[in-house]
Parts: sequence; structure tokens; C-alpha cells
Amino acid sequence: MTLAVHVGPEPVPVLIDAVRRAGGRVVPLEQAEAIVYYGNDDPDELRGMLHEGIRWVQLPHAGIERWADAGILADHPVFTAATGAYGPAVAEHALALMLAAARSLHRHARATTWGRNDSRVFAGSTVAIVGAGGIGRSLTRLLEPFGCRVVAVSDRGQVPGADTILPRARFREALPEADYVVVAAPATPETRGMFGAHEFGLMREDAWLVNVARGSLVVTGELVEALRSGVIGGAALDVTDPEPLPDGHPLWTLENVLITPHSANPRPAYWRGLADRVTANVRHLIAGEPLEGVASPSQGF
Repeated sequence: MTLAVHVGPEPVPVLIDAVRRAGGRVVPLEQAEAIVYYGNDDPDELRGMLHEGIRWVQLPHAGIERWADAGILADHPVFTAATGAYGPAVAEHALALMLAAARSLHRHARATTWGRNDSRVFAGSTVAIVGAGGIGRSLTRLLEPFGCRVVAVSDRGQVPGADTILPRARFREALPEADYVVVAAPATPETRGMFGAHEFGLMREDAWLVNVARGSLVVTGELVEALRSGVIGGAALDVTDPEPLPDGHPLWTLENVLITPHSANPRPAYWRGLADRVTANVRHLIAGEPLEGVASPSQGF
């Protein structure tokens, strides 16, 4: 048995190779049973590609809110996201941001004169991971050598290596004790704006917010005020709302902010992770096995 797969509308060679490596056949759209989508991320573009013969669609990103918001996700065809495929790379970036914050690199790297030593030790810190999916679980493993206490927020059961696990409805209980709060939850209508003035008020005055998920999970204006007034110690942001962050935005000028341009998943890691997910799911579909990263139409991720 084989599987007829259309790769497109942009026919990326690495994704074509991933399909063939799993035993699939790359075919024109009208002959396809499945779509490995890579295009301009316009929901209407993908909607126009669907036909009655399509059984499965692989989306190229872990965050699939634009397709969820457009109402494209369905039980048939089955949609899969790249959820978990990029976990190790993004977790590595989250760790780097926390280490940079602990050692005050956000200040020292900008300095033009010898200044005070205001760094601290990261080992032994309490880290709250809000959204312990692929990124959160990978980060938990990376934190083991540092002897950190990990409070994981997840609705999906056990998180290996976590000291405490809380359901998402109780995520605020993790905030008062954390040195670092890592946002790694999916972007859905329920998580939009989940970090605002109230949540910042629950955090320690020296705690850092680290966002490697989506900018929409944080109320930007309220974050700026919390940083300016010393409600929290700082913020390390790989994602922002709006994004890209405009020139002249207040976040660029705050001393206690570290910003990276949505670069937590380097391009080589992106292509490797996506290709591996495509290969795995083509093999699963051929074998009649459950697919990886199945998206829930009701949950939006």
C-alpha cells in the first residue's frame, strides 16, 4: 500500500523527500489523498485545495490559530499540526533567555562602561511552565541538570520531571512562587490575553516572564506598565503582540526587557522537525496507525 500526497502549493524539495522517504507518492492535487501544505498561510488558499478525496492535511506550524479562526479545521479530513516537532529547539531558546536574564546579559551586553554586578545564579530556580506540551516537556528535561523546581501547567496528565502539575484552570497558582514564568501554551480564544495586570500582580517582583508561544497570550500594554512600575523583574520575549514589534515601541527601550525576533526555532531545525513529522505521519497513515499532532476542531490546536 502507498499514499498519494500533494505537496504544495509551494513544492518544497525537503517535504517532497520526506513523503517519498516514508513510501508515499507525490502527485498532482486532483489525484491526492493527502496534502502536505506549505504556502502563504492564507486559510482561503488551503480551503480551495480541499476536495472529497482528501483524507489528511499536514499543516506546517505548531501554532495553527489562523486556520482554527477561519473554521477550516475538521474531523474529516484529519488535520495535523507540527505540535511537538519543534519542542527541543524552542525549549533550548527558552533556557537561553532565562540564563541571560539570570546573568543580566540584557544589561551587560548593552553597556558601554564598567558597571555593577547584579547577576544571580539560575541553578535551583523555580520555573513555572504554562503549557507543558512539546516545548514544555523538552524544557523540563533541559532543566534537570540545573536542579530547578518545575511547576508544569497542563491538562494532558503527567509531565515527566515536573515537581508539581496544575491544570490550566489553576495556572495562576503557579505564579507567586516562580522565579521564571515560561509561556508555552497554544494560542486559542481561551488563552488569548491570559497574562495581564492581574497575573503580573501575582508574580514576584524579581520574577521574569518568558514568552516563546504567541504574543497574543500577553496583554502588551499591561506588560509594559508592569515592567515600568517594577511589578515584575523583567520579560524575555521571542514573540510579541503586535508582531513584528514596531520600531519605537516602548518594549524596545525598557532596560529590563530582552527581545528576540521570533527566532526560537532556527530555520534548519524548522525544516528538520517538519520533515520528520511528515515522514512519520505518512508512515502512520499507510499503516493505519494514529497520526501525530492531530488538531482538535473544538479546541483549536
